[in-house]
Amino acid sequence: MIGIGYQGTRIRLQRKSFVTDICFMKKVKRTLLTIIILIAVQWAAPALAEKAYLSDIVITNVEGNLLVYFTVKECFTPEMNNAIENGIETTFTFFVKLYEKIELSIDKKITDLEVKHSIRYDNLKKLYEVRLSERENKVITVKDFEEAKRLMSEVIGLRVTPLRNLQEGVDYQLRMMAELDKITLPFYLHYVLFFLSLWDFETDWHTVDFRY
Repeated sequence: MIGIGYQGTRIRLQRKSFVTDICFMKKVKRTLLTIIILIAVQWAAPALAEKAYLSDIVITNVEGNLLVYFTVKECFTPEMNNAIENGIETTFTFFVKLYEKIELSIDKKITDLEVKHSIRYDNLKKLYEVRLSERENKVITVKDFEEAKRLMSEVIGLRVTPLRNLQEGVDYQLRMMAELDKITLPFYLHYVLFFLSLWDFETDWHTVDFRY
């Protein structure tokens, strides 16, 4: 009887220890998740200080085509710079739409363009690779991060439409905006994906009216 009682006590002690271990592990997991969330919020918060916007907009015509030049400003934050330098590929998408303005009716869409600029840092080669979709996905390799950021943020001589699609004396409106594509993180960082979206940027639509 004593042996059985001892074994019973031993079993109860083991179960208590097992339950205690489970509770401890749950607390550890909750603590780690809380730490990750706090780090993510602190990482994301500074990026909310400035809002990205379009600037230096120029519309011109060259060799029978309507071209546009513009730059997105305040789009790089220290957090984004750190992500890029840690090898996370980052993509900006630029939207350009051209409309013929029609009084008392819906404007007629002439052009709807989507341009992507992507950057990736090769840590082995110590080089930044910038891919520009409007240049047939040409990859430009540079050593200087500031030069890479300039390539990412500038749209130079984008062909909007051939001039033959425009009519003399007609009013047109060019609409532009830029946004940061959602960043794909390594699996072990998926916990912070939601919080990283806090520093995703999206500019307002910028419009320019002109008469051809």
